[in-house]
Amino acid sequence: MPKTRVLVVEDEPTVADVVVRYLKRDGHDVEVAADGVAALRAFDSFRPDLIVLDLMLPELDGVDVCRRIRSESSVPIIMLTARTGEADRLTGFDFGADDYVTKPFSPRELAARVEAILRRTGRSAEGSSVLRHGDLRIDRGARTVTSRDEELRLTAREFDLLLVLASHPRQVFTREQLIALVWDPATAPEENTVTVHMRRLRSKIESDPSRPRYLKTVWGVGYKFEP
Repeated sequence: MPKTRVLVVEDEPTVADVVVRYLKRDGHDVEVAADGVAALRAFDSFRPDLIVLDLMLPELDGVDVCRRIRSESSVPIIMLTARTGEADRLTGFDFGADDYVTKPFSPRELAARVEAILRRTGRSAEGSSVLRHGDLRIDRGARTVTSRDEELRLTAREFDLLLVLASHPRQVFTREQLIALVWDPATAPEENTVTVHMRRLRSKIESDPSRPRYLKTVWGVGYKFEP
């Protein structure tokens, strides 16, 4: 099997060296970029399966890098930063990050998060099946979503969230259940993270996000997919 490719964008050589060592130990092909401009060049040439992206970078910061990559790709992105505030985490998610790790961090934990996300976004035995709901077509194997024959650009986390809900139409899921099914239980985020991702997902698949056709809120409980 070909190695999975991980791009590490980190301007601190010591941190980058430790992360690379752990990722290579797990069998990944790893490339390093030390600034935002180099990260975009590496993304185009290396075509990674996952990106570990520091928020504070020279030349171009991590948010701008994330936003530019997200405009053309749904590759999973783990944001790596010294900022610990809730607003900073939500900013990362708003611009398309799939996970958030704060410094100082355990390189073993980071490597475990990389593995967990790659497992969730990899092809599975059931990957060939396609879900169809109205004008939505969800391809598990290709991990693509189309609406009216136009492919929608979803992040890896948004795709997983939609897949869970659309695979169980009309079933109501609490935020806790969605966290357990979509996120790594060992690194579960706060419940409002689900709300942020749901808002972003609605903006992409709903013709009128303020009056959603598919992704319904069940007040006081959670969310459901209405076929």
